[in-house]
Amino acid sequence: MMISRRGTLRLAALGTAAALVSKPSFATSKVRIGVLKFGTVSWALDTMKQHKFDAANGIDLEIIDFAGEDATNVAMLAGAIDSIVSDWLWVSRQRSEGVDLTLVPYSTAVGAIMVKEGAPIRTIIDLKGKKIGVAGGPLDKSWLLIQALARRDHGLDLPATSDIVFGAPPLISEKAMQGELDAVLNFWHFCARLEANGFRRLIGADDAAKALGASGAVSALGYVFHDKWANENPAAVRGFIKASAQSKDLLARSDDEWLRLAPIIRAQGKELANLRDRYREGIPRRPVAEDAADAGKLYRVLAEIGGEKLVGRAPEMAPGTFWQELPQ
Repeated sequence: MMISRRGTLRLAALGTAAALVSKPSFATSKVRIGVLKFGTVSWALDTMKQHKFDAANGIDLEIIDFAGEDATNVAMLAGAIDSIVSDWLWVSRQRSEGVDLTLVPYSTAVGAIMVKEGAPIRTIIDLKGKKIGVAGGPLDKSWLLIQALARRDHGLDLPATSDIVFGAPPLISEKAMQGELDAVLNFWHFCARLEANGFRRLIGADDAAKALGASGAVSALGYVFHDKWANENPAAVRGFIKASAQSKDLLARSDDEWLRLAPIIRAQGKELANLRDRYREGIPRRPVAEDAADAGKLYRVLAEIGGEKLVGRAPEMAPGTFWQELPQ
């Protein structure tokens, strides 16, 4: 059957229109993020996926679970994933050793020293001679900041004058509940759970940071990625940052979203409310330049007390530790 030139042109036009309709309005970029399987970062990422904030911002977020922090770090350095959540101390050390890592602030939530509500311990000085459980190990930055404050303000060397017990966060909390420890320094979410079970905050690492020179709440953790990857995928980075901000905004204002997350968080009632409130307090809300400046001040304090085991040979926080392209 013969087809006229006009008919051929009409069919071509219809084909072009169909092709345009079948394609998405914009290309999506894959972003692979590695997280600890039961970590708090999963709460925000689940919110992002549930409400399709990733797709709305042109990215396809792939969440890859890891069993431990060391595994996520190795995968990040090997280029097997695009991003993880880690702290600026680790990022700075990697940069000082030639690795092009950088970070975007994620959370200012930090740990605290917790004691039972009725305990006679009221100030840092009362920790002298006490049995203190510490999560995160001897080089945990919250523990180092509190040590630094105790030395400066009270001439108190906590490791020398107290019985320090290191352990995994769940074990430290369990021992505290059982009354085997006089005080515990644990990660923020374990502290929030303890608050719902008869404990109070003696001093937070954020209190110590401000006393040691920080002008505001300093981001303890950030989304970490390579400069090279960011330069090659600017739309993906900015799309992810925007999607993350939208997720946090929802978590900041919606109590119903926390009820939806309750099975993932494994908490309810007062515990869930405490976790919700402490999480909200930890959402970064100030210019990244201020955050980076305060982190630089704290770096010097931590370098002095933690030494090369903590920071390597770099006396100052490496330039570019905080991503320079983030809007101020």
